[in-house]
Amino acid sequence: MKHPFHLKATWNGGRNSEGHIDAGGLKTVISIPQEMGGPGTGTNPDEMLLGAASTCYLITLAAMLERSDITPDELTLESEATVDVTNNIFTYERIVHRPRIVLKADASEADLTKAERLAHKAEESCMISRAVAGNVAIETQPLIITAGVNAV
Repeated sequence: MKHPFHLKATWNGGRNSEGHIDAGGLKTVISIPQEMGGPGTGTNPDEMLLGAASTCYLITLAAMLERSDITPDELTLESEATVDVTNNIFTYERIVHRPRIVLKADASEADLTKAERLAHKAEESCMISRAVAGNVAIETQPLIITAGVNAV
């Protein structure tokens, strides 16, 4: 079964102008980021690729934890992307995901180990990660803790 997704975009002006996108649940202004010499209004392709990779990873991880009967007290994610600009060539180099999984205070050592394994496996299973594989390095640095104190 195939699932189509659609986006409509408008762009008014030259390089330092702004546009608008509408992809159903995502409606926003777009422009080149200030860090790259643009106006920095709305979002940009760099943030959207990071957002796609991060949300795909987080949803995949949540589903994998659920299928493994692990219900975290808290599941959060911080992700960071690195874009290199050399000789005016823009290269999206790397994404690092830092999930924080807080398990119940009575979680076993086996649950902690399984949660860490799933944190890494979710990256390999994420559709967006697979789509950029070979072009963007993706790394996962999980922090797995119990509602008490211990970390893996």
